[in-house]
Amino acid sequence: MTPKEQGYYMPAEWEQHKATWLSYPHNEDSWPGKIETIFPSYHLFIKILAEDEDVHINVVDQAMQDHVYNELDKIGANMSRIHLHQFPTNDAWCRDHGPAFLLNRNEPGKRAIVNWNHNAWGGKYPYELDTQIPKHIFNHLSPIENDLVLFEPNIVMEGGSIDVNGCGDLLTTRSCLLNENRNPHLNQDQIEDYLRGYYGVENIIWLGDGIVGDDTDGHVDDLSRFVAPDTIITAVEDDSWDENYKPLQDNLKALNSCRLANGKQPTIIELPMPDMVFYDNQRLPASYANFYIANKKVIFPTYRCLTDNEAAYILEACFPNHEIVGIDSTDIVWGLGSFHCLSQQEPK
Repeated sequence: MTPKEQGYYMPAEWEQHKATWLSYPHNEDSWPGKIETIFPSYHLFIKILAEDEDVHINVVDQAMQDHVYNELDKIGANMSRIHLHQFPTNDAWCRDHGPAFLLNRNEPGKRAIVNWNHNAWGGKYPYELDTQIPKHIFNHLSPIENDLVLFEPNIVMEGGSIDVNGCGDLLTTRSCLLNENRNPHLNQDQIEDYLRGYYGVENIIWLGDGIVGDDTDGHVDDLSRFVAPDTIITAVEDDSWDENYKPLQDNLKALNSCRLANGKQPTIIELPMPDMVFYDNQRLPASYANFYIANKKVIFPTYRCLTDNEAAYILEACFPNHEIVGIDSTDIVWGLGSFHCLSQQEPK
């Protein structure tokens, strides 16, 4: 039986978290020439998260564990809420290599973990350690939580490639999930069966291409996100000469014509794109859509441009019960992701 058939579903990110999981950055190849510049923003991200929920961080070894503890303690983070685990990783993108946590509609409090396969976005990078992270986390939690269930679909899936509203709807992109470098043996109908069965959804909303510079083949968390059961925020580019203009307009058109599982048309909110961010002659996938919804805060990436404030105002209107916190991601995005890519929520 699939998780869905047993009553499991993936809740929306805004539902109450038990914790957030992270994998500490250490791979210099992900931030060539400037990995040290990301840590002030990354450590601030952890400090802000730990104000309202537990934070679990995967580290490579004891030396890294000691270093991370000292660095976070030094900036005044709430260390009683920060838990370090020697679960080694290849990289820092816990959204994609971490587990998908599910809740059970029929038995409140009962949870499950989905251990999708991870192949580093189509075999682009090493992943032999990353793909073991969901099993490590399950083995850590299961002695504490005796009825925790592990599901293993044995297909490739990444957390950043989907977004859910917890009410039966899922957002994704054809450019990623139907890419031949993920699951070439599966067609769209078969992929949809896995999405419905393992995320507990009814309705799948397909978008097209991602933004320039995104090495994931178009993750939806740089494009469009649910901000309420019936509301989707989506990135748009106003400059018709910009490479992102057409794909984002195409996605906007798809959203304006889609329907939710309840048959209603969702409310669509447009979110501007930041100014272009370049490093080493490479355009980076800077997007405000890569925000993370924590228990009491929405943490979004900023890029040292005027539209940072406009994005903050729009997010404030979307999340009136959350504090909106911008953290500079200009250096972090050189790794081709931001705060949502770096984090994975564990719901209560």
